[in-house]
Amino acid sequence: MKKFDTQVQYLKYKILRDVAKHAFDDQLINCYTDIPKSIVKGPNSTMRCCIYKERAIVEERVNLALGGHKENPNVIEVIDIACDECPVSGYIVTDSCRGCIAHRCEDACSRGAISFDSNQKATIDKEKCIECGKCASVCPYSAITSHKRPCERACKVKAISRNKETQCAQINNDKCIACGACVYQCPFGAVMDKSYIVDVIDMLRKSDSNKKYKVYALVAPSISSQFIYAKLGQVVSAIKELGFFTVIEAALGADMVAYAEAKELTEKGFLTSSCCPAFVDYIEKQFPDMKDKISHNLSPMATIAQYIKENEPDCKIVFIGPCTAKKMEIQKERVSKYVDSVLTFEELQALIDSKDIDLSVMEEDKLDNASYYGRIFARSGGLAAAVEQALKEHEITDFDYKPISCDGIDACRSALLRASKNVLPNNFIEGMACQGGCIGGAGCLTHEAKDKAQVDAYGKEALEQTITGAIGTLVNKNK
Repeated sequence: MKKFDTQVQYLKYKILRDVAKHAFDDQLINCYTDIPKSIVKGPNSTMRCCIYKERAIVEERVNLALGGHKENPNVIEVIDIACDECPVSGYIVTDSCRGCIAHRCEDACSRGAISFDSNQKATIDKEKCIECGKCASVCPYSAITSHKRPCERACKVKAISRNKETQCAQINNDKCIACGACVYQCPFGAVMDKSYIVDVIDMLRKSDSNKKYKVYALVAPSISSQFIYAKLGQVVSAIKELGFFTVIEAALGADMVAYAEAKELTEKGFLTSSCCPAFVDYIEKQFPDMKDKISHNLSPMATIAQYIKENEPDCKIVFIGPCTAKKMEIQKERVSKYVDSVLTFEELQALIDSKDIDLSVMEEDKLDNASYYGRIFARSGGLAAAVEQALKEHEITDFDYKPISCDGIDACRSALLRASKNVLPNNFIEGMACQGGCIGGAGCLTHEAKDKAQVDAYGKEALEQTITGAIGTLVNKNK
């Protein structure tokens, strides 16, 4: 049984699945007519005021499934027409207002945003209010409260605000780190990530027709917490059934990164991790003076992709994982030459179903490239543990390793603030933008009950129990 947290997520999946089906059948020209009709009139329709508006919204979702608006470099976009149902964020006066004559709220407001009706009930002028909160702090009845839209509340970097003209959400690309928290939290599905599912299908079709290149699938170690209705080996078989030449663990790249990062840490004395693209982007945008502290290593995804392309330059590589920020990472010059596209687990599910592949009857294939330590990168604390192990395998005993694992952007901000003021007692910052680590990524099939024990159990199944063992096996295999 497939598991989706909400009807919004299910609707997104259905559109991705139908777009993929059209792409495989070389019928993309019909996407804007066939899909809106099937979604709007089909079961579980999410009708709003009228069928015409719903069709317009679905057509925008189809557009994002086809790659979105090319002029916008961000992979996270707002569907304005779907974003008109949320009340405007800000301070509001509740029914608890007693119409007192003290008017402390008015006195506390330096912008003249508060006035009173005929019953002496306070009202707030949204155009004048700067949301300082002084009125709320002095109200004797706690009648003034702060209300935020779900997307704004989810965005820990304050990249989402209200467009004063349309009243819809708008994203500040200079602040956005593409973590996708807003995508998952929006109850109307008005914020979505662009999909490159059609590009991937095009690669697979060309590979199948002319045999000129192979398409490799790099799967994130957090896949161990996904597809709970099937076995991991069956998912691996399904990926190959789609046309991928083989499936390789990005966790092998994590082994390589941990081994190199441990050495770099001892040389520099202080380091922040480079594995989470949203965390790296956050440092570059909010703590630019600390950019030189970021590990020079590529992410695990890019590291193993680089290794593969050095041995087979003509191949294509698609990363499959829980991360929307990876879609931004592959736009960087350092990474774009190694990774050709990115799919989320949501998109992989849609791809599998577009080909009517039944996971439950697939034979199990193996996925045994990485070590225990590479696999536990999927959860918060895993990277720090891997670096500690790498220090041991380097036989570095005279370095006082003091890591801090930051679970979510709020924790990252706290550590970076202290580090920027030279008051952080730690010398290695493991930063994970998503709560829980990659197992909490926005592109997961489900975000409920993610237990790091699942990841650790998956790690213990690895054939290689050391980092050097996993790297050595890879090198020997390609000699």
